[in-house]
Amino acid sequence: MKTNLNIKPLNDWGLPKSDRPLIIAGPCSAESEKQVLETAIKLREKDIFIYRAGIWKPRTRPGHFEGVGSKGLAWLKKVKEETGMLVCTEVASEKHVYEALKYGVDMIWIGARSTANPFVVQDIANALDGVDLPVLVKNPVNPDLELWKGAIERIHAAGINKIAAIHRGFSTFGKTNYRNLPTWQIPIDLKTEIADLPMINDPSHIGGKREFIHEIAQKAMDLNFDGLIIESHLNPSCALSDAQQQITPDELDAILHALVMRKPNGQSKETMQELITYRKQIDDFDKALMAVIEERMEVVKKIGKFKKDNQMTILQSSRWEQIIEKHLTDGSNRGFSEKFINRLFKAIHQESINFQTKIMNEQAG
Repeated sequence: MKTNLNIKPLNDWGLPKSDRPLIIAGPCSAESEKQVLETAIKLREKDIFIYRAGIWKPRTRPGHFEGVGSKGLAWLKKVKEETGMLVCTEVASEKHVYEALKYGVDMIWIGARSTANPFVVQDIANALDGVDLPVLVKNPVNPDLELWKGAIERIHAAGINKIAAIHRGFSTFGKTNYRNLPTWQIPIDLKTEIADLPMINDPSHIGGKREFIHEIAQKAMDLNFDGLIIESHLNPSCALSDAQQQITPDELDAILHALVMRKPNGQSKETMQELITYRKQIDDFDKALMAVIEERMEVVKKIGKFKKDNQMTILQSSRWEQIIEKHLTDGSNRGFSEKFINRLFKAIHQESINFQTKIMNEQAG
């Protein structure tokens, strides 16, 4: 369901003008005054205007570097004074908000662990009541669209209308190439549901390794995201946190210049007419697809009645294995990925089970 929160577009945030998408960069953690300032100076030389650095670092387990604390805010203030950059940091409590405001931080973000906890988000929102400050909200750790949306609504209810979402990917139990699965459909759905919500991609946390940053950033640009937040460190191999996913300012500059920037609309009426024609074809195929699925479910209902009459269980594991194996082979021959085939037919199979369960539980009239 669409929600109109009257969020200000990035162009009205009073940010420095730039021909490229919004870029926020800086180290995962502020480690020393020297590291913070030297990194900022190098990034400013690369035309980066917004500097990020973690002051408080929530760690999964104790005994790891948890940030320098409030003294690092003085270093960010010095970055503003010496480079003219805007500065940004993460907050996870009311105290963090008050400390950040005291030192003149220009914008804040709410991390994935905090977004997952409505009590924490509400405390932060309460601390921000009456403050005109941009707030960036990372997606929760788990792929929960409503939780992400709810966090944004809580911040907006505090009177904040300069809000953007940060897509940093979602945790998964299984082993993947990336640190966090991007699951691109979730940020797309969020941007569809909340009108004018700027969407910023975090390729550092999605990839977890510096070699993935370019491909993830390009994907975000292809999907018309509004910006990128990327971790950059003068000497990534020596970083006290997230060393593998940080890149140098020079590497960042190279990636940004290598990105292919696209436009959401064509250059001419003729170009758009061609796209409209293709979209009409897609709409026709989608309608036909729904009709075929409807016909399939009519057969599913007959199977459900047969199983009920013959006291058979709904789930026939061997049959399901045959179906998915056959479609994986067929799908591969047609150029479809295994992940797509699995998701498609698991969804159809689940709906078939739902239909049959309803028939099984119908009382005789």
